[in-house]
Amino acid sequence: MKEIKDSPLAGKTVHDHRNLHDWSDTSKTADRDHDLPINMIFNDGHRLSITVYSVLMVFSAIANITVLVLLMRRRKMNPSRINSMLIHLAIADLLVTFLMMPLEIAWACTVQWLAGDFMCRIMSFFRTFGLYLSSFVMCCISIDRYYAVLKPLYLVDLDRRERLMVVGAWIGAMICSAPQMFLFHVEHHPNITWYKQCVTYHSFPSYAHELAYSVSGMILMYAFPLAVIIFCYASILLEIFRRTRDPNRADSVTRSSLAFLGKAKVRTLKMTIIIVFVFFVCWTPYHVMCVWYWYDRDSAQQVDQRVQRGLFLFACTNSCMNPLVYGLFNIRARRKTAKVRPRLSSVGATPRASCLPPQITAETRLSPLEISLKSLE
Repeated sequence: MKEIKDSPLAGKTVHDHRNLHDWSDTSKTADRDHDLPINMIFNDGHRLSITVYSVLMVFSAIANITVLVLLMRRRKMNPSRINSMLIHLAIADLLVTFLMMPLEIAWACTVQWLAGDFMCRIMSFFRTFGLYLSSFVMCCISIDRYYAVLKPLYLVDLDRRERLMVVGAWIGAMICSAPQMFLFHVEHHPNITWYKQCVTYHSFPSYAHELAYSVSGMILMYAFPLAVIIFCYASILLEIFRRTRDPNRADSVTRSSLAFLGKAKVRTLKMTIIIVFVFFVCWTPYHVMCVWYWYDRDSAQQVDQRVQRGLFLFACTNSCMNPLVYGLFNIRARRKTAKVRPRLSSVGATPRASCLPPQITAETRLSPLEISLKSLE
């Protein structure tokens, strides 16, 4: 893309139609000598995107594949609901890693869209599908923990509920991403006919419809999952605090109940802070930039391209952090639990313990809340 000052349109900036709400059909020309705006040429923002997305893709691929392999091995030896959900979370993050990230890298290299209208629609679907699926599966994990700890009596037919939640997450992600295939399409710039882009231009009857679609996407992908995660883990914490303040409740059978609940409180508090903090930090910068565009597009466009690209890049960082927060953290905790269990079994093998009826062994002395809290380990 070059500039020729002798061109009749020299000095006239042709604005990027991706950032316009409306433009009229003007005289079309194949002239490549327009003074192109920064958004239509390879700039520092594109360089930043290529570099960061490449690093994120490598890190996310290694982390998620490692967690997926470990979870698959563990599932064969000890099937559990949480392992099954973590497998689906790793798959969702791998979809982001191997579909969305390479697409963003290639798109940043070419600037304009060169893959045709069909691929524009298909790849627009997968740009959001993995992100929606990841957010929805995290909601399923939070809800599963909520029922496991606070609603142990509802554990009947829990495997069926878990399958329904996971299937609902996949179907919900498909439904939320499906409009992308109808909204995105390839259009040529009205003045610079050789420049084509995969855009939503002309897809909405008005800017109000476009804004409503964007806001609904932010609510479903960010606000709703964040609210579910905060509610579920905050409810677990509040229940633990309530039990520790009232040690005379019927389910506090042993003297070790308070000590166990105290450890569970600290562990759950740490896990809650990490989960909420990571989700908030990874998603908030992206949506702050989106809200800025919706509120004052003119001033948002004045922000340095590297800053804009940097803020939008945060949308993918959650797929890199999920295997650390949910996968490796859970696997490490379960390994520690596995090391402790042989010791407990050896203690239970003493003559005094062997004289106890099966219904009052050391394990069954735990309260329902304590037994449920073991699932958090």
